[in-house]
Amino acid sequence: MMMVGTSGLVLNEKLMFEHSDPGRKGYSLPPLDVPQAALPAQLVRDEVAGFPELSEVDVVRHFTRLSTWNYGVDSGFYPLGSCTMKYNPKINETVARLPGLSGVHPATPEHLSQGALKLMFDLQTALAEISGFSAITLQPAAGAHGELAGMLMVRAWHEAQGNPRTKVLIPDTAHGTNPATAALCGYDVVPIASDGVLSAQTVAEYMDDEVAALMVTNPNTLGLFESEIREICDIVHAKGGLVYCDGANLNALMGIARPGDMGIDVMHFNLHKTFSTPHGGGGPGSGPVGVSEALAPFLPVPVVTSGASGYQLHHDRPQSIGRMRSFFGNFGIMVRAFAYIRTLGASGLRHASEMAVLNANYVRAKLEGTFHLPYQNRSLHEVVFSDRDLAGDCHTLDLAKRLIDYGYHPPTVYFPLVVKGAIMIEPTETESQETLDEFCEAMLAIAGEARDNPELLHAAPVRTRIRRLDETAAARKPRLKWEEQ
Repeated sequence: MMMVGTSGLVLNEKLMFEHSDPGRKGYSLPPLDVPQAALPAQLVRDEVAGFPELSEVDVVRHFTRLSTWNYGVDSGFYPLGSCTMKYNPKINETVARLPGLSGVHPATPEHLSQGALKLMFDLQTALAEISGFSAITLQPAAGAHGELAGMLMVRAWHEAQGNPRTKVLIPDTAHGTNPATAALCGYDVVPIASDGVLSAQTVAEYMDDEVAALMVTNPNTLGLFESEIREICDIVHAKGGLVYCDGANLNALMGIARPGDMGIDVMHFNLHKTFSTPHGGGGPGSGPVGVSEALAPFLPVPVVTSGASGYQLHHDRPQSIGRMRSFFGNFGIMVRAFAYIRTLGASGLRHASEMAVLNANYVRAKLEGTFHLPYQNRSLHEVVFSDRDLAGDCHTLDLAKRLIDYGYHPPTVYFPLVVKGAIMIEPTETESQETLDEFCEAMLAIAGEARDNPELLHAAPVRTRIRRLDETAAARKPRLKWEEQ
């Protein structure tokens, strides 16, 4: 089969220090025609020993060559499970760069910021409608930050009832940040085993008067819908607890089901996942949080409100958990998400989720039978295989490294932890059938190589500029600073 992105020019690149030549400059300034100003000594740094001296073309070529090593959603298929690495439409970028939006200063007075405040208010309204929650904060800077804000509100609500409680229940199919967040908020983490999906009976056995909340991901990290979620929420509420939902997998539900209607009390959104804003290094992020009516008084301040005098930032909220972020959050990311929502509309958001689910099940149907599927429940937006049936003593890491030779970014590996040798694939709605067919052909070809030529997988990647690294040594003894040898 034809490999994607594995032929042509592969550019090597030296460090900038190795390009350096004394006397080279990347600028040419006219003679000084004003009095020379002396900077205060505390603002002047010492010369950096060995600092590279480069021409303009040296610098441009250096960073251009480095850019060719990068892989992103604009380069090709990015099947990271649980990450929802969908394409970012360029119309969102155009809108975010409009001068009235990109140039507004966060300290601009409210009466001069009505356009920006209206956009934030309308985004809150849209997210509330999509999710079924009574109130939204846009302030958190990322999904994990939103998760922290949500659990701080859970704690504040319990303290307002006179009992902060001590425990948080977390299923084994929840996202990895959940236990850390619960611990940061002062709770003891109680893990709950599941059989792919969480049972109401199991939750009832763990639920007592010391449980502050259950943290659940729905669909969960196996890509399976928690079918007993309504009953589970009722059990938790009956004992005075709250239910937190990790919203990372909302891309399976938009326009189809609303977490607020399921009985969820609080949930964070990942604008970089569900609403197509830049992901990872293309950030910054944004992690809005939706809450039920009972938790609304505890939202971070300020809250964007609308009244007779226009849109305002409301600070007078005595039960608020306080400020989670400087100013009002990462506004440019909010603009991109709002553009995405308005572009698609209600029917378009639903169609996006339907296509995401269809694409995941298409991949499942193409690969099931060759790759082991540990859970037979119906998949939603992602599917998790294992390496159990790979031949030749080949494992998930070998498969992932060999996929790079075929021109694909590997899927998420070894997560979720409930699946040994997990291979977690999420195609999202933005991939065509042609792309999915080519990816599945590569996966099947690698399975054949594991049977017929396993050493090829053990050595992979073999077509890249840099071969397989010692990842343990890189993690334990990283070299993060250049030093002249």
